Amino acid sequence: MLQSLFLYLTYSMKTFVPILQFVLISFLVGYISMLLQREAMIAWYPTLVKSPLTPPGIVFSIVWSVLYLLMGISAGLVWNTHSMYSWMLVLLFIVQLVLNLVWSFCFFYMQSPVLGFAILVVLFMFVVLYAAGCYTQNKWATIINIPYMLWLMFAGYLNLYVVMNN
Repeated sequence: MLQSLFLYLTYSMKTFVPILQFVLISFLVGYISMLLQREAMIAWYPTLVKSPLTPPGIVFSIVWSVLYLLMGISAGLVWNTHSMYSWMLVLLFIVQLVLNLVWSFCFFYMQSPVLGFAILVVLFMFVVLYAAGCYTQNKWATIINIPYMLWLMFAGYLNLYVVMNN
């Protein structure tokens, strides 16, 4: 009985630790993005003409926190499949995380909504590619990316609105 419990806990830790690591990496990207945005959120972003559908700032913080959590869980689930494709999917995950960070840099730090929109289109394609690839490995890894894809489409609308009205 005790040996079974130990084996179960060992297995659980082996599956939980990668998920936790990917969640922490995702939140690190979010934190760096926040640092890149900080100054522009005070001095530049409020001066832009934004869509009437633009939510209050607190909504962005809450949504991105949930999305980073889901993104990290997804990558951890894929990693835990230990398939010959999991490394390729993790590479796609890392690329989309980098693009996510690059969007913040371009849109806020460089104050370039046009470049930000271009990055956002490429980011969306990589997220779709990642999520589609996950489907054969772990369906939940795909399903929990749906909110991220929907949010990126909404962010694309908001970004494009800024491009067209400023």
